Amino acid sequence: MNQSQKTKPAASRERKTRIVATLGPASSSYDQIRDLFYAGVDVFRLNMSHGDHDDKRTLFKNIRDVETEVGRPVAILADLQGPKLRIGTFADEHVLLKEGQSFTLDLVQKPGDEKRVCLPHKEIFAAIEPGTNILLDDGKIRLAVSEKTADTATCTVVVGGPLSNRKGVNVPNAVLPLAALTEKDRKDLAFALQMKADWIALSFVQRAADVAEAKRLIGGKAAVMAKIEKPAAVQALDEILELSDGVMVARGDLGVEEPVEKVPGIQKQIIAKARKEGKPVVVATQMLESMIKAPVPTRAEVSDVATAVMDGADAVMLSAESAVGDYPIEAVAVMNRVAKRIEGEPTYFTNRHDSRADPTANTADAITAAARQVANTVGAKAIVTFTTSGSTAMRAARERPSAPILTLTPRTEIARKLSIVWGLHTVKTRDVTTFEEMIGKSKRMAMRQGLAEAGDRIVVTAGFPFGTPGATNVLHIAWINGNELN
Repeated sequence: MNQSQKTKPAASRERKTRIVATLGPASSSYDQIRDLFYAGVDVFRLNMSHGDHDDKRTLFKNIRDVETEVGRPVAILADLQGPKLRIGTFADEHVLLKEGQSFTLDLVQKPGDEKRVCLPHKEIFAAIEPGTNILLDDGKIRLAVSEKTADTATCTVVVGGPLSNRKGVNVPNAVLPLAALTEKDRKDLAFALQMKADWIALSFVQRAADVAEAKRLIGGKAAVMAKIEKPAAVQALDEILELSDGVMVARGDLGVEEPVEKVPGIQKQIIAKARKEGKPVVVATQMLESMIKAPVPTRAEVSDVATAVMDGADAVMLSAESAVGDYPIEAVAVMNRVAKRIEGEPTYFTNRHDSRADPTANTADAITAAARQVANTVGAKAIVTFTTSGSTAMRAARERPSAPILTLTPRTEIARKLSIVWGLHTVKTRDVTTFEEMIGKSKRMAMRQGLAEAGDRIVVTAGFPFGTPGATNVLHIAWINGNELN
């Protein structure tokens, strides 16, 4: 990593789309995390499905140490595992299922054979009925329920193949009577909150009540990101969006439970609705999958990342590519280059304008929409927002302005939380108490962060009285004369 990259101002990402990278064996040391940050990572994901709390405690410390070194807020996303549905074992460790044969799932705790296997989840039997599809091994095996009782399901094999011990189970056509949070998740959640994670990703969301339960347990100590990975969640998207702080398009399980040809359209639908609500949306899973083993991506993968960026996603995410891959830094660098290139396309902001949500009838939305319009009209180099809760900055990001958004907040936890949001360059700084102080600080910080210089205009928004959450009601155009840093 060259020295010039390490000495840029703290807020000087040259793109608006954010990058989330999962940490793992390939990226757990202080030096590796620091190099990932300089390559372009804004948010680090900790997958609570793997490792123990001691491992995660080390990662938390390394991330915060890197944050201190680089002088820029860095978000931590703790991703909870959720319920894992699996079949039992086979006497010979595996069987071969043939199309058209009968195969039974039951609650009997003994090794299976080519005729039956244990499915140790009584909740599934309560939810299925004749005609229900059951998928095994990431959808490679497809069964159709023909008969059922309280503890058995007699199925016809629709798509056969080899099946081995403890393969995963998906039931796409049913809402299962399972909570999104297992006992393991509750322990992992308590640990993540103790370590001050900024975002909690909630797996196995089926209904808005799953999000409500998580928010009750979290109690405002972190933001909640609902992973949309089940058809039931897609159906309940509006209600889930209303309760959650953000959503993730988790295309792995979604692509198992939904026909693969439907996933791109669902992705666009989720992004559009999240943008309308002003909630961050992350596109995840298999974005640069080939880079787990290859130093360059396929052209199709580049196009996939580009599509998510062009559609207006707040962030794109790397999973195994950065956690266990051979080229984690290179994968981040590819995402960084693709995002910058697409954001530089002439149609990028045209698309943002066409898909922009109309402001609601309140002062804060009106001021924020006006700030974008004014910045564009006067050619302002930056929009500066003051925020204590993050709401002013989130409104500014929803407008998708072409000018950079410099967000100033006195709260470290808000600065970190906003690191996942499109276009926000967030800096923790002391709060202001007067209008004159607000304008002076806006000019100084815009210059220090390399976003403006002498002779430039900036647009400033804030809430008055200062420090009042959600009360954006001030818009001011300021001219920088160059003496502000003296």
